[in-house]
Amino acid sequence: MLNIFVRSIIIYFFLLVAMRLMGKRQLGELQPFEFAITLVASELACIPMSDPTIPIIYGIIPVFTLFIVHIIMTKLASKSVRFRKVLNGKPVVVIERGNILHNVMKELNMDTDDLMEALRGKDVFNPAEVEYAIIETNGSMTVLPKANKRPLCPEDISVEVDRSFMPVTIILEGNFLGGNLSLVDGVTKQRVIKLLDQLNMDSKDVLLLLLQGKDVFVQPYNSDSITLTMEDAQ
Repeated sequence: MLNIFVRSIIIYFFLLVAMRLMGKRQLGELQPFEFAITLVASELACIPMSDPTIPIIYGIIPVFTLFIVHIIMTKLASKSVRFRKVLNGKPVVVIERGNILHNVMKELNMDTDDLMEALRGKDVFNPAEVEYAIIETNGSMTVLPKANKRPLCPEDISVEVDRSFMPVTIILEGNFLGGNLSLVDGVTKQRVIKLLDQLNMDSKDVLLLLLQGKDVFVQPYNSDSITLTMEDAQ
C-alpha cells in the first residue's frame, strides 16, 4: 500500500511539472493535438500508479516522450502556417451578417442547439444581432455584434476618459505582497499601513486590498468592503 502511495505522488508531481511546462492554457483553450496529448498522458500515468508490478519508469518515460512531442509540434506550428492549419484546422464562419450558415454547421457536426448555446455564452440571444460568428480552432466561438447592437463606448460620443490601470493586489488574506508594491508608483508599505490605521484596521483584518491607480478597494474579513483613494492616507 505504501509503495502505491509513494509511486502515485512521484508520478503526480512529474505529470504536474510536464503539464506546467506545456503552457498555461485552460482546458477549453487547448488545440486538438494538445487535448489528445493531455488525455494520453493522464492515461499512461495511471497505469503504474495502480499496478505496483509495473516499473515506475514505464509511466515517466511515456509522459516525457509526449512532452517532447508537444514541444516539437508546437515549434513546428509556430514556424509554419501551413503545418499549423493542418494540425489545428482554421477558424470557420458560422453566422454571416445575421444569417446562419447551415451547410457550414453540418460540416462542423454542429446543430442549432449547439449554436444557440454558444451564442448565449457570449450574451447574445438572437442571431439577428450578430454580424459574424466564428468557430475558432479550439472549438470556442467569437462573436462580432452588429454595429447598432454593440455596447456604446466613449469614443462613439467623442468623450475622453482617464487611462485604465491594472488592479494590483497588495494584501491577500492578511499577508502583504511586498513585491507588488513596486508595480504602483508612489505607494509604499507605510502609506498602506497608515491608510489601514485610519480605518482602524490591521493587515491581518484584510481579506483583500487592491490598488488601481489612486483607487483602493479593501475587503475586510468581517465587514463590508470599503472603496477610497490613496489621497486619504496623505
